[in-house]
Amino acid sequence: MATTKKDPVLVILQLTGANDYLNTIIPYTEPEYWDNRPKVHIPEDQMLRIDDKLAFRPNMEPLKAIYDDGKMAIIHGIGFENSPRSHFRAMDIWHTCEPDVVGTEGWVAKMSRDLDPNGENVVKTVNFGQGLPRALALRGVPVTSVSNLETYGVFSNVPGINAQEERNQLLDRFARMYAPAVGTGPTMDYLGQTGRDALKGADIIKSAPEKYSSTIEYADNAIAKCLRDVARVHLADLGTQVFYTAHGPFDTHFNQPPMHTKLWTEVSGAISDFFADLKEHDAGDNVIMMLFTEFGRRVKDNGTGTDHGAGGVAFVIGERVNGGMYGTYPSLKPEDLSQGDLAPSYDFRGFYSSVIDQWLGLDPVPIVGGKFEQMAFV
Repeated sequence: MATTKKDPVLVILQLTGANDYLNTIIPYTEPEYWDNRPKVHIPEDQMLRIDDKLAFRPNMEPLKAIYDDGKMAIIHGIGFENSPRSHFRAMDIWHTCEPDVVGTEGWVAKMSRDLDPNGENVVKTVNFGQGLPRALALRGVPVTSVSNLETYGVFSNVPGINAQEERNQLLDRFARMYAPAVGTGPTMDYLGQTGRDALKGADIIKSAPEKYSSTIEYADNAIAKCLRDVARVHLADLGTQVFYTAHGPFDTHFNQPPMHTKLWTEVSGAISDFFADLKEHDAGDNVIMMLFTEFGRRVKDNGTGTDHGAGGVAFVIGERVNGGMYGTYPSLKPEDLSQGDLAPSYDFRGFYSSVIDQWLGLDPVPIVGGKFEQMAFV
């Protein structure tokens, strides 16, 4: 468990669309990498070498600096058996920790429930983005979801809209927004409570931008804005312990080199600015960030990109992180591949368990659905 005076805070960044492991942490000494990537390989003179076997892709300079400073853990070969190679099913599995059945209870929502058993703080967990990820959906657990912090709760300030009109608009909005996460048959009781929680969340969270001041100039892109909003709410000291956001699409079937470059330029810069912002305010010692994606991509390129794969890579970043490599990079040898893909060697539920147990101090077993191998990166 974190030994900080303040409550531990977790930021979860979902790399939506299946990030290409092989072109993120590059096994540049493996001949199979070059043989299988004639069109989509990273030129060796552009790589950012980590050691004599692995390298970061170019455009990840800000993250390499964090790694070199000992504040980033790289988790190799993460995933689960029998990868469906379907975005929707794989993300459901990551969101519910249910690889064998279709789950309905989100792991982040379970975590939020255990952090705030009485549901007293509607901003205990905050999502920045459109809709509500399934990971955050669980009946009875309040979660605040924000698409734009600048305008969140703006109805309260619009002349001519009274409280009842505001409530009706929000209930209608949330009925549409939450349906993908909780299914098509949620009761109006659930939606009504969701709307009431949203109104409470709006009143609480709209004060965050007013309190915020920083010299950090975030870039003008979606993930930079989201992480700036995470910093704003964190610095407002509202009791939020879990932040969730996403960036993508990492689904690089076509035109991968420029797409992947753009995505990692945005993500790397945003993360670097976020932690610099926290450092400026002396507010980063109780924060870690975890990055995950639903699966990796195929070893062999398709001419302009890469298709859906299996084993992937995850990251953990923060002042309290025990940096370095964790796990083993999966073999690229043909006989070791799983249907042409990197075979996962570490169950993602062990990754979750490590964070839940060692950082947040909660029992991971009921959250992830069993006991799984943990790693000591926090």
